[in-house]
Amino acid sequence: MVEAFEVSGVPFNPDGWGPPDCAITTTSTSNLPLNVPFAPFSRSEKLGRIADWTRTFNNPSRSKNPSDAVFDFSNDDSFLGNADDDSTFRLVDGKPPPRPKFGPKWRFQQQRQLPHRRDEEVEAKKREAEKERARRDRQYNMNRSNVNMPRREAAVFKSSVDIQPEWNMLDQILFSTFSKLSFTVPEPEDLLFCGALETYDRTVDRITPKNERRLERFKNRNFFRVTTSDDPVIRRLAKEDKATVFTTDTILSTLMCAPRSVYSWDIVVTRVGNKLFFDKRDGSQLDFLTVHETSQEPLPESKDDINSAHLLGLEAAYINQNFSQQVLVRDGNKVTFDEPNPFANEGEEVASVAYRYRRWKLDSEVSLVARCEVQSVMEVNNQRSFLTLNALNEFDPKYSGVDWRQKLETQRGAVLANELKNNANKLAKWTAQALLAGADMMKLGYVSRVHPRDHFNHVILAVNGYKPKEFSSQINLNQASMWGIVKAIVDLCMKLKEGKYVLNHYRRTSKLNPLLKMARVQSQMLLLLMWRITRLKLKLKRVSFDTCTFAGNET
Repeated sequence: MVEAFEVSGVPFNPDGWGPPDCAITTTSTSNLPLNVPFAPFSRSEKLGRIADWTRTFNNPSRSKNPSDAVFDFSNDDSFLGNADDDSTFRLVDGKPPPRPKFGPKWRFQQQRQLPHRRDEEVEAKKREAEKERARRDRQYNMNRSNVNMPRREAAVFKSSVDIQPEWNMLDQILFSTFSKLSFTVPEPEDLLFCGALETYDRTVDRITPKNERRLERFKNRNFFRVTTSDDPVIRRLAKEDKATVFTTDTILSTLMCAPRSVYSWDIVVTRVGNKLFFDKRDGSQLDFLTVHETSQEPLPESKDDINSAHLLGLEAAYINQNFSQQVLVRDGNKVTFDEPNPFANEGEEVASVAYRYRRWKLDSEVSLVARCEVQSVMEVNNQRSFLTLNALNEFDPKYSGVDWRQKLETQRGAVLANELKNNANKLAKWTAQALLAGADMMKLGYVSRVHPRDHFNHVILAVNGYKPKEFSSQINLNQASMWGIVKAIVDLCMKLKEGKYVLNHYRRTSKLNPLLKMARVQSQMLLLLMWRITRLKLKLKRVSFDTCTFAGNET
C-alpha cells in the first residue's frame, strides 16, 4: 500500500513577499539550516525569486526593458559571493549575423529551391557569349582577308526580273505610304468549290521531339501551281462577267504582306477591257517558299551551298508539299465538292486540295474573285471544318539560335517567336491565305533535318494548330490594312490603259526602303498574253519537287 504524501508547512510572512526573516520551524523542516538566503545554486539554473517589482536598477549596461529588471538579482546584496564570478564572466558574441549586401534574402532561397533555373541562365549566357565571340571572329577574318575590300553592312539582293530598257517606268511606290491605309470589305461570297479533300489525321498532334516521325515522299501525287490566266474556271467566270479583278490567294497574300517582304518578287498585271488579271510568271519566286527572309544574319550567297537562299527555298517547298499529304488519313475516302479538280486529267492521282472561288466587293463597280486553297477537312462538333497545312523547316540551329529538339517540348512559344522574327513574311502570307480561304484552323508543322548537313532526309518534330483570326492578331496582321493595300493597287491599275504591266518589288539592300515599280511592256507582249488567255489548250504549270530537283542536280 502506498504511503500518503504529506505536504510540509508553508510559513506565512505578514510583512511582504517571500519567506519571513525568522521562520518558525516545524517538525517537518527542523533539519533545514537557518538564515540561508533564497538564491540560485548555479548560473545555469535560473533559480531565484519569482519576481520583485519593488526594486529599481540604474545599471546602463543592462537591458532597458523594465520587465527584465524584476528578474535581475545581480546587484542584490544577498549574493555578495557572486561578485568575483561576474568580473571574470565573458558574454558570447550575440550579434545578429550580417545581412547580404546584394539582393533580398528570398532570391537566395529561390535559387536553392530551383537549381535548374540557375543552370539554364548560365547556359544561356554561355551561348550568348559564344555567339558574340563567333561574330567577332567572322568580322576579324573578313577584315583580315582583304583589307582594301569595304566592309559589307547589309545583304545585297537582286531583282527577280530584269527591267528591259524599252519598258516604260510608270510609277514608284514607297511601302511607307501603305502604313496608314485601311479598308473594310464585306463578307465574301462563295461562287464555286472544286477538288476533293482527305480527312486530317489527329494522331500527328501527339508527335513530340522524343517521338519524331520521318517525313515521307509523295512522288506519285501531282501538285499544280497554275497562274490566274491559265485557270479555266477563272476564264469562265470572267466570260460570265462575275467580277472585275481576278487573282489567286498566293498573289493576293503577296500583295497584302508586301511591307514585310525582303526578297524581290514580281507580278504581271494585265488590263483587258475593264478587267484586271494578276498573274505570276512561270518559274516565279512565288511558287517557292522563303527561308530566313527577315533574319538579321544573312544566308550564304553561293548557290551551291545547301544553306543558300535559293536551295533552302526549294527544300522548304519540297517539305511543305510532302507534309501537307503525310498528315492526312490516306484510306481512299475523300470529301468531294461541286466540281472535280479543274487541272487534273481523268484517272490521275492528285494531292488533297480543294479550290474555293470567292468574291469580294471592293466598291459599287469593282469586285474581286480569288482562287483560294484548303488542304484538309475534319469534323468538329458534328460540323465540317477546313484546314490549311504548312510546315516550318529547321536547317541549322546555328543560324536560328534555337535548337528545336531541345526547346519544342518546354519552350514552344519561344520557338514560334524566333520563327516570327526570322520568317515574318512567310508566316504572314500563310495566315492571310487561311483568312482568304475561310479556313477554320491552320496547322503548322515543325520539320527539321536529320542532320544539319543532310538536306534530303527530314523528320517531323511537332504539329501545332491555330485559329487564323487569333493568330493574325498575335502577329499584328490587320485585315483592314491588308485590304487597304489591295484596294490602293487595284485603283492604281484600273487607271491604266489596256496592256501588260509588271509590278516589281525590289530593294537593293536590307536597310533601304522597298519600292513597288510599275513598268509597261511592249505591245507584242500584250498580243502574246491575249493569245494565252483566249486559247483553248491550257498551258499548265505542274510543279513536283523531288530530291533531285530541289537539290539542284540534274534529273
